[in-house]
Amino acid sequence: MGNFQLGLVLGIIIGVATGVVSATVVMRYIRYRRKHLGRSDNEEKVHPRAEKLLICVDGPRSSTMLSDSNISRDSPRTSEWSNMPQWLEGLKRKSVESACGIPKYSYKQLQKATCNFTTNVGEGAFGPVYKAQMETGQMVAVKVLANDSKQGAMEFLTEVLLLGRLHHRNLVNLVGYSAERGRHMLVYVYMSNGSLASHLYDEDQETLSWSLRLQIALDVARGLEYLHYGAVPPVVHRDIKSSNILLDGYMKARVADFGISRHEKSDLHSSDVKGTFGYVDPEYISTLSFTKKSDVYSFGVLLFEIMSGKNAQKGLMEIVEFVAIGAEDDEGWEQIADPRLDGKFDVQQLNYMAGLAYNCVNPVSRKRPSMREIVLALSEIRKPRNSETYRVMAADTTFELDLKGTVGSSLTER
Repeated sequence: MGNFQLGLVLGIIIGVATGVVSATVVMRYIRYRRKHLGRSDNEEKVHPRAEKLLICVDGPRSSTMLSDSNISRDSPRTSEWSNMPQWLEGLKRKSVESACGIPKYSYKQLQKATCNFTTNVGEGAFGPVYKAQMETGQMVAVKVLANDSKQGAMEFLTEVLLLGRLHHRNLVNLVGYSAERGRHMLVYVYMSNGSLASHLYDEDQETLSWSLRLQIALDVARGLEYLHYGAVPPVVHRDIKSSNILLDGYMKARVADFGISRHEKSDLHSSDVKGTFGYVDPEYISTLSFTKKSDVYSFGVLLFEIMSGKNAQKGLMEIVEFVAIGAEDDEGWEQIADPRLDGKFDVQQLNYMAGLAYNCVNPVSRKRPSMREIVLALSEIRKPRNSETYRVMAADTTFELDLKGTVGSSLTER
């Protein structure tokens, strides 16, 4: 009898234990199924078979068509501009009115405005550029993507996304785009005086005066300062050069061509070097890591280009290093001056500007000034003579005192 009771108790215990284990397994299975089925349902709702969603980017008034993988810019699965072909396809839909608040034009509208694309005014890496007059009478420049290459599509997307939210008087204004019939086009405000490069190197163009060169340098610096400190997140242009600086009817300079620009992040690398030979930061070349100081280096080269009128791709920096041997900080840079100026420049201003430019091209990026410091320096350099300096022009001769207020005998023949 005792054995029977003992067996009964053991049976009950084993049965209860078995039931508890079975119930636990069943509950865990149910939870697992609910969790994964719920996630799948949510993913289907968020990413319904790669359909494009109209979402806001950089504010409620700025929207664009992005593929599912671009919804989160911080997604570890994707790069910043991933799934571009799908994004471009989304731009072709008639239901999409604009991207990032920028008007969308039809192919026919731009075909008519450019007289069937016969008003070619230039050619860039992106493709041909046409002068056009819209129905409103506004003069614009239409830049046409030359082909559907991956890099070209990347540049198209970058310009639309960046210039849709970046607005500054020293940046070109993107006023529209088109994405139809396999053609992708960007529409800008027309800059009637063309590029800075054309004025520096085209002998048919009137020589830029020294004061105008100073103003252009300051305009460009202010545009870059905005990109580095006014944009959120900061933007690195990566292709500052004279052909990407455009001049309006009043000779005010604006930075153009944001095709390879990127947001600056804490650790931003590229798989290969982007930019233009002669302007690229040597530290970026060696590390493949670019920062705001990479733009500072390119700007320093541009300053020397503005002062000398010499092409950055044809040995300009070799000449700079040769002149630097006999120069000290802000003295001895007169040899760098553009011969076309015919001596009509302020020697002191040129020396200060050259000293600033030489700091910008320091091989060590951390030793270069910031764009904020550069804007302040250029603003001081181009200030009219005040109580510390005196400038009087008599006939073809200029007498001046140095910036420290001490009487000097700096004399520049005109």
